[in-house]
Amino acid sequence: MKTMKKLVIAGFAVLTVAAGSVTAFAASQYGTPAEAVAGLSGREVQSVTDERTQSGKTYGAIANEAGVLDKFKAEMLEMKKDTVAARVAAGTMTQEEADAIIARIEANQANCDGTGTGYGRNGAGCGEGAGFGQGSGQGRGQANRCSAG
Repeated sequence: MKTMKKLVIAGFAVLTVAAGSVTAFAASQYGTPAEAVAGLSGREVQSVTDERTQSGKTYGAIANEAGVLDKFKAEMLEMKKDTVAARVAAGTMTQEEADAIIARIEANQANCDGTGTGYGRNGAGCGEGAGFGQGSGQGRGQANRCSAG
């Protein structure tokens, strides 16, 4: 009986580690939208940032022009999932709220061409609102409707 109990506990521990590894693997390797566009398009971050500043294009539009919009949207989704997960872990957001936010981001990204702009609603699902990069706090930061920076 003790052997079976130890096996169950060991199995649970392995599953827990494996689940954590999958989560870590899925996390974005980039910290900002500019880093994501640069990394995916083979450019320097400063070059991407300068283009955005000078042209007024969104990071999504720059990614689209480079032919990496789908990869960029996937990276943005992972960055936002990381942010939301951190808020859940910190106790400032419930898992249900986090799930709703991620669902809205995914729905918005389905129709995203990288060019739309809008305003974040409490940083929830609309691009660069509070906590997702370029927002000015309180969820009123300028954001992209499609969540593609």
